[in-house]
Amino acid sequence: MDDGVLFYAWRDCLFRVPDIVQPPKAGSRFFCHHLSVRAGERVLEIGAGLGLAAVLAARAGAAVVATDVVPAAVTAVRVNAALNGVEVDARLGDCYAPVAGERFDLVCSNPPQMPTPPGADREDAQAAADNGGSDGWALLDRIIAGAPAHLAPRGRLVFTIFDFLGIKTALAKVEAAGLVPSVLARETQSFPRIGHERIAHLRAMDREAALPPGRPATVERLMIEGRAR
Repeated sequence: MDDGVLFYAWRDCLFRVPDIVQPPKAGSRFFCHHLSVRAGERVLEIGAGLGLAAVLAARAGAAVVATDVVPAAVTAVRVNAALNGVEVDARLGDCYAPVAGERFDLVCSNPPQMPTPPGADREDAQAAADNGGSDGWALLDRIIAGAPAHLAPRGRLVFTIFDFLGIKTALAKVEAAGLVPSVLARETQSFPRIGHERIAHLRAMDREAALPPGRPATVERLMIEGRAR
């Protein structure tokens, strides 16, 4: 029996969305909209999901490596690259492990960053797409710390954050890694459903008091850049 197949059409591309991989949400579109890629650049995307950003970067003329810890996501990237007539080097593995010793003009990620209360984490791939560890920085900290060793001269690290993770905190982490930090873009989005479910924990983690009182209706999403000196 045919259960049907979900496709996502955006920016003259068509993406197949397997059941086990999360479909694009507002954060993914924000990330792709503000991701500047030049032809000839070597690009690494960490946590590529179904390959939305990776495929668009390849269409812009970049040489793209896309990694993910979920095997179905790696397969989806390969399928979607072929579907859109581009080449993406999709690799299975955690953070920088699949690209040891390699350098890139751009390292980018729209990573899992939702603070997760103790006991609320799950092992399924859908949950992994949201789980940012207790404070939301579990993967982000590793991406930032490892970036200098994987950036070419004057290369760029670009990633997204929710404002309740802390803008000042993000910029300080990037600077501590030896990169020049800046805010590239910001956008007001609907507050995520899973955030409402975890609002007490989010308030406990909100060190810069970004969350308004009551039930938040919106959240600021930011694109952060760290540029190699």
